[in-house]
Amino acid sequence: MSRQALMVIDVQRALCEGPEAAFEADVVIARIDALAARARAAGCPVIFVQHEGTNGYLERGTEGWALPPALHTSGDDHFVGKTTPDAFNRTPLADLLATLQVQELVVCGMHTEFCVDTTVRRALAHGFPVLLAGDAHTSNGNEHLSAAQVIAHHNVTLSNVTSFGPRVRIGRADTIVFSAA
Repeated sequence: MSRQALMVIDVQRALCEGPEAAFEADVVIARIDALAARARAAGCPVIFVQHEGTNGYLERGTEGWALPPALHTSGDDHFVGKTTPDAFNRTPLADLLATLQVQELVVCGMHTEFCVDTTVRRALAHGFPVLLAGDAHTSNGNEHLSAAQVIAHHNVTLSNVTSFGPRVRIGRADTIVFSAA
């Protein structure tokens, strides 16, 4: 097994609290928090990716930009800011993963069809196999698909992407076992 890191994408207060909260946000955050605790216990890095918007929405340092209180962090965790749906684009993420000698990413977070999807595809393009916590990413849905449909669709679609070489596997958050090897 290869060295893994847990990547938590955009689990920020503006996306998981109030009337615009993503589908089952509280349940998903609890799953992500448990994943992070297990990753740390196994000696695997935990990386929080936070979108940094402008004009107050997800603006760095604002309440909406912050992680929710139910998502616990450690002094050993890593934090990466991003300004696009792609956590690799114009960020230090690739260098951080190289420094940490990460070979596989376990991914979870918000919003499935935007930042989770884009970052998973870019991870594949960078040569990282991905284990997507299939029940620990979420969405608001849209006028055509419910949030549950968006999540299910991406679990199937991403696990069928073969052209990059590395693949996406789907796992339930409570069954994912981390490896720091």
